[in-house]
Amino acid sequence: MPSRPRPTLMLFVRHGLTPTTGVELYGRRPGVHLCEAGQQQAARAAERIAAGGRQVAAVYASPLERAQQTAGPIAKALGRRVRTHEGLNEADMGTWTGRRLAELSKLAAWSQVQRYPSGFCFPGGETFRQMQVRICAAATELAARHRGATVVAVSHADPIKALVADAMGTHLDLFQRLVVSPCSVTAILYGADGPTVLAANSTADLTAWAVA
Repeated sequence: MPSRPRPTLMLFVRHGLTPTTGVELYGRRPGVHLCEAGQQQAARAAERIAAGGRQVAAVYASPLERAQQTAGPIAKALGRRVRTHEGLNEADMGTWTGRRLAELSKLAAWSQVQRYPSGFCFPGGETFRQMQVRICAAATELAARHRGATVVAVSHADPIKALVADAMGTHLDLFQRLVVSPCSVTAILYGADGPTVLAANSTADLTAWAVA
């Protein structure tokens, strides 16, 4: 009987805080950088991942500045370089990019974003389904590329939430019930029988996970 391929442990990290986190829907707008608190979060995430006791094969990040700045300290702590992967990018929010959440929450469409995201398309941008397909394809690709290893991937809240929903077999319309905090770590094991969610939105010690 042929041996089963070893699973790949993917550690998905949301970027750290920016000056407008929770205030603006900045999407893919360029020039959004980590604030001082976000830089401190990235440094702590790097320490936690490095202390986890696992050899990390690669560190990937979304092309956006806030993700790259979060990945930098992690890669340095692990002795790796940051590799950019477009599949980890934030959702393309089209004409909603950069608008204030207080303004958007008054729109009739905002209710659909929260309760029926699978049927929503950002004006001039992409749908939540397209975002989910993209991030899941990226995760599958990276897991196969680094079979049996541990990989860090720095992305954004909505893509990571959509990825967790897919891994758990949860409908996309329920993904808004998940929380992915700045610089939290979500661990998903990709094996021959599909993904297994080991931890989501973790800000605690990373040494205790059991990897079968």
